[in-house]
Amino acid sequence: MLNDKTELILNQSKDLGWVLEPDAKQLMAHHGLEIPKFILTGNIQMGREFLKSIRTPVVVKAVSEKIIHKTEFNAVVTHISDPDQLTEQMQRLLTLDGCSQVLVEEMIHGIEVIVGAKNDYQFGPVIVFGIGGTSVEIYNDTAIRMAPLKAADVTSMVQSLKGKEILTGFRGAAGINMAALTDSMVKFSDLIMTFGDQFDSVDLNPVICTPDRCVVADARIIL
Repeated sequence: MLNDKTELILNQSKDLGWVLEPDAKQLMAHHGLEIPKFILTGNIQMGREFLKSIRTPVVVKAVSEKIIHKTEFNAVVTHISDPDQLTEQMQRLLTLDGCSQVLVEEMIHGIEVIVGAKNDYQFGPVIVFGIGGTSVEIYNDTAIRMAPLKAADVTSMVQSLKGKEILTGFRGAAGINMAALTDSMVKFSDLIMTFGDQFDSVDLNPVICTPDRCVVADARIIL
């Protein structure tokens, strides 16, 4: 059963047909998944103050009901550490169609994976997991299981990937926190089950995993 906050976000997004990224991330956080620290603002000074407080580079993203695929509009800028660069990019993003607010969030460094779900017309909700980021379309290294997932299913999905050693550790490189990944994927699967037939697809790409944690860096929900 959907809780009140989740139901409110989904209901507010029905006319649009998809959930804006800040709302999608808040929904993920409400169900126990970790998201980056961020602010949503149209005020450049607030963005500069956030950059100063976070003490790491930030990512800025346009938030617009008319922009669902941000890369097509150059609506995402990464590795911003200079306040003047932040000002320049926020000013540019705020000129994009329908954009009155910008997502300014901490930039996480780690191994990128993709976690997704599809409401299949034959099998119901299925979960997709694989190597994420820009390489996902090149290697097509993914695993699929029917929801709901158990911890053993997550282990099986990781072990089935051709690039599993990227996640578990290779040639002295640290692997990711498998316990954090497993916990995140089981919670994500539980959330998908509560959606029922209200969603078409959900994409968390990337989820950035480190030896300490797994963070949802981008989220898109199609209703």
